[in-house]
Amino acid sequence: MSNAAVSLAETAKTNSLDVVKVRKDFPALHQQVHGKPLVYLDNAATTQKPRAVIDAITHYYCNDNANVHRGVHALSERATAAYEGTRDIIARFFGVPDNRCVVFTRGTTESINLVAEGYVRPMLKPGDEIITTQMEHHSNIVPWQILAEKTGAVLQVAPIQEDGSLDLDATLALIGEKTRFVAAAYISNALGTVNPVREIIRAAHDAGARVLLDGAQAAPHKAVNIVELDCDFFAFSGHKVYGPTGIGGLIGKMDALEEMQPYQSGGDMIRRVSFSGTEYNDIPYRFEAGTPNIADTIALGAALEYVESLDIACIAAHEDALLRHATRLVSGIPGLRIVGSARQKAAVLSFVFDGIHAHDVGTILDTEGIAVRAGHHCSMPVMERFGLPATARASLALYNTLEEMEALAGALEKVRDIFGA
Repeated sequence: MSNAAVSLAETAKTNSLDVVKVRKDFPALHQQVHGKPLVYLDNAATTQKPRAVIDAITHYYCNDNANVHRGVHALSERATAAYEGTRDIIARFFGVPDNRCVVFTRGTTESINLVAEGYVRPMLKPGDEIITTQMEHHSNIVPWQILAEKTGAVLQVAPIQEDGSLDLDATLALIGEKTRFVAAAYISNALGTVNPVREIIRAAHDAGARVLLDGAQAAPHKAVNIVELDCDFFAFSGHKVYGPTGIGGLIGKMDALEEMQPYQSGGDMIRRVSFSGTEYNDIPYRFEAGTPNIADTIALGAALEYVESLDIACIAAHEDALLRHATRLVSGIPGLRIVGSARQKAAVLSFVFDGIHAHDVGTILDTEGIAVRAGHHCSMPVMERFGLPATARASLALYNTLEEMEALAGALEKVRDIFGA
């Protein structure tokens, strides 16, 4: 039996996702690029949007366009109900019983900065330690560097092993009496590594420290129950999980949110203002300054409901079958080396060709209609760890197919032929 046939059989056994039907929901997938059918494998950067998300945005602007919370007219009341409905959807999607724990932000980056400035900075004194990992996105590195520079705290970095997995023993050894905060990715955007976050969270809490998880790559690929994880903060971006850009969220434990100071001021984050003093609004509104991104917030709710309708377990099984099949195919290409082969891995295949720059690989794949990302993926320390300027990254989503993995492998053979490898 061929590898493709084996993968088809595995897919049938492990999930019931009707990919043919699913693909009909995504208008952008049905186009040609350079005369070839589009194969979209840049999902870790941003996902395509289903019709339900597009329709939610259109419906708001065509029918309910009004500001939220303060209006007493019908349009404002409808907009407010839909907007706040997304808070309920997010709480349900991530297993949070209290929707007040959901703060709307522009995405993971703003969520991390909110926690850094509003929660962590006020607690730090010289010599205190913040721990992050070598595989983080820049958004989960730079805010902590800035805090360390401003406060005299020390940023400790947990190392990556040769297979792209986190060195858990070294990570746990860093956590101690000086640790005040731990910030780690649940899943690496550059390697696909799924980190042992439960062990990290337990160790941090035993040391009296709080934990933030960068959940941008976890949200679209696996079931996440924040209560079971017991993390103190969880950040995510809507556009990674089939929603619009410019909207996401921070989910925090209520006691942590009560300790957190506002990061921005004005608009909805206040209850009463006078020149003698200001009274802040309730949680979560005290962290949501200004007129919000109403249409995209509503559409984020539509995106999460769409994912729920397909069952995240089925999505994960389908993507795992795709990743295993793609890994088998490209592993047999001479001169190609996969970067990141951790046992616990999700939806990302990063690779390099001997003697061929990743940008050249990406450009040639584009001529075949295949969209991948080529570069450092906003994870320069990862590239430095492996001595690479860049990798090519194929990142998978629920609408990708086994045939697209075959197309990727065939195009990579053409890359090799063009460069005479």
